[in-house]
Amino acid sequence: MLSSTHRALVVLAVLALAAFALVGCATVPLQPAATPVAAPSATDAAPVPPIAGERPHSFTHHGITVQDPWHWLRDQDYPTVDDEDVLAYLEAENDYFAASMAPYQDLIDTIYKEIEGRQPAELTSLPQRRGQWYYQWRYGEGSQYREWLRWPASDPGAREGPTANAQVFLDEPALAEGLEYFRLGSLSVSNDGSLVAYSTDTNGSERYTLVVKNLETGELLPDEIAETRGSAVWSADDSSFFYIALDELGRPWQARRHILGSPVEEDAVVHQEAEPGFFIWVTNTASKKYVIIGAGDHVTSELRLVLSDDPAAEPVLVAPRRPGHEYSIDHQGDRFVIRTNDNHQNFRLAIAPENNPTEAAWETLLQGTESLYIKGFYLTEDYIAVEERIDGLDQVRIIDRAGESRHVAFPEAAYTAYIDFAPEFDDTALRVIYTSLSTPWTDFDYHVETGELEVRKVQEIPSGHDAAAYVTYRELAPARDGVQVPVSIVRHKNTPVDGSAPLYIYAYGAYGYAISPYFSTARLSLLERGFIFAIAHVRGGDDLGYHWYEAGKLFERTNTFNDFVDVARHLIDKGYGSEGRIAISGASAGGSLVGAVVNQAPELWGAAVANVPFVDILNTMLDADLPLTPPEWPEWGNPIEDKAAFEYIRSYSPYDQLMPGEYPPILVTAGLNDPRVTYWEPAKYVAKLRAVKTDDNLVLLKTDMGSGHGGRSGRFALWYEIAEEYAFILASLGLAK
Repeated sequence: MLSSTHRALVVLAVLALAAFALVGCATVPLQPAATPVAAPSATDAAPVPPIAGERPHSFTHHGITVQDPWHWLRDQDYPTVDDEDVLAYLEAENDYFAASMAPYQDLIDTIYKEIEGRQPAELTSLPQRRGQWYYQWRYGEGSQYREWLRWPASDPGAREGPTANAQVFLDEPALAEGLEYFRLGSLSVSNDGSLVAYSTDTNGSERYTLVVKNLETGELLPDEIAETRGSAVWSADDSSFFYIALDELGRPWQARRHILGSPVEEDAVVHQEAEPGFFIWVTNTASKKYVIIGAGDHVTSELRLVLSDDPAAEPVLVAPRRPGHEYSIDHQGDRFVIRTNDNHQNFRLAIAPENNPTEAAWETLLQGTESLYIKGFYLTEDYIAVEERIDGLDQVRIIDRAGESRHVAFPEAAYTAYIDFAPEFDDTALRVIYTSLSTPWTDFDYHVETGELEVRKVQEIPSGHDAAAYVTYRELAPARDGVQVPVSIVRHKNTPVDGSAPLYIYAYGAYGYAISPYFSTARLSLLERGFIFAIAHVRGGDDLGYHWYEAGKLFERTNTFNDFVDVARHLIDKGYGSEGRIAISGASAGGSLVGAVVNQAPELWGAAVANVPFVDILNTMLDADLPLTPPEWPEWGNPIEDKAAFEYIRSYSPYDQLMPGEYPPILVTAGLNDPRVTYWEPAKYVAKLRAVKTDDNLVLLKTDMGSGHGGRSGRFALWYEIAEEYAFILASLGLAK
């Protein structure tokens, strides 16, 4: 499936609530600039929270002046962060976090061991064929990172797993040795299978370095390219590859072509994006005949094609950009297949002849409707596999060459299902992933010719799991404007629904990204402790179609927050929880949701967790020099040019709307090298919250000083961070044991 907007790359942002008076920040006396932080005292019986000093700062837009005395927490040399006062504050907060959580260390360790016990000692992916090889990754026992293996597809039994000819061709543990942070960005094997281009990030900044390895000799070629993002796409003869270069601000802005063995500084610029709000990417078609160079923001796309066997040719424009038009394209050997929203917000599939992929030649193959939302598609030589959602339920449709279609039949009434990866062009089986709130992740191979759904792998849970011990629900919660908001719920069958159980609600609600009902081994630690877990499918995601997304963005953004609060109140009315006994969580744009609903209805929540939260929305949307800001304007509005957008964003931005009052216990996380939600957003939020709150509830900020948006690298680190979050929630609700 080819993404026309590259929404997954541009990522997470923005959120909040009501208007903040000009004197809002002035209600707390300014502290001397020379003493920005009051660190915890080692002699105190209880840890003392840091207090970030206020320093006068204001800005004016559209005749409106805003006071921002914690502006100093943004290092003016960013992306370098070496301001001693800033670092001292962040370290003081980390010390306070450690001291505050120390009494719950046994609980953290217990939950961590529970999560670890649900993971197999060795974890492997199913084999995936690419050309003449099968590929697989595996985590060895005790390993944080993966090894990548391959073996000849011609070997007997190659489909089932590694053969005697299997070799490790990329060793992440070796690459990560001695590093505080490591993440593999991309991995692209050449068409003849002799080379692999892969990229790595060693500090969380998402500025990747691309290298090429000879798979026959194991040696690295001298072709090393810094400041990249995305995969390398090989030309047909493997003599060159296309890649994306970042500008000085970290924006993906140029598609370049590198000829192996030539100086990197001589790489040709194939396409350069002049509009700062558009990011570019590069991929290839299912047929491998074309390279696709894409440009887009959240709502508009523009694609160009280059013949893979003529990589120096001028790119051919498919359809010129126009605001609000999203489309993607792929090639099926003798025709093109296009997904476009040109005649319906829920998209249509169209086909075009080999000799004319332009918009004038598009003919409808499958039309989206109010109930049918076409999410994406994959191609083989003989069929089209469509990911779609019908009345909010995931579906996979198969369309053959004759235009006949059928759906893959799944065993439950409520579930999550999607296509795992693009099949090989000559495949007759499709890998499909299936899960639900109570059903572990299951890998199927759907055999197109027979309709058979073959189980290939079921998630292994060494400590055991009985799906029958859990009950799942699908509720519809009435929002304040009359809209029915879906809610997915799971609980242990012995957990009562009488208001006595603690309730945990999760949501995201942005960028048209749906949080479907899925299984989590970590979540079992809460369910086994009597929690009821709910996913609120609030507007801003595309859970019910593209209109659901549009109803939670721009000047409809507050619908997302209102939906979440209204879902909570509905669940209270139904006996799933009670006021003050609800834990809420969200990350990035979901973290801004948490900040907004804490401001709107603080009395409902017993604990709130905001991971890398986008909470300083107005300031970020006013800063065009941040790489992600211009692409975000179609999502949130442009407050630089539009006074109405300025006032609306300010009216809900969590940081701007912090007022004196009582707040629930809150845990906030950040990454010092995070390019998506910069570290100073959560830091400023916590600093201001400490200044205005009138209660004694715990507020913690944990900043990872060596990572970015995704937190610390390695699978064990993720489990530990979840254990810390759960321990914080249990302690906040008085359930720590």
